[in-house]
Amino acid sequence: MVRLKIRAIAESKGISMSRLSRLADVHYKTIQHVWRDPTSGINTKTLEKIAKALEVSTADLIEDIPDEN
Repeated sequence: MVRLKIRAIAESKGISMSRLSRLADVHYKTIQHVWRDPTSGINTKTLEKIAKALEVSTADLIEDIPDEN
């Protein structure tokens, strides 16, 4: 399973959901969705925009977590 670390990285940089939405030029509802559900899917273009806005690599936003089974 993959978990996105967008919220943790944004919060560590003092960036709110609305500010990240503006910086990344990504719809607020999309940011809100991945913020609340870090295991949800996201397309790579959106992930790239968010990574650029947070000044990190896309790899920094992804965490591979073992399945519970």
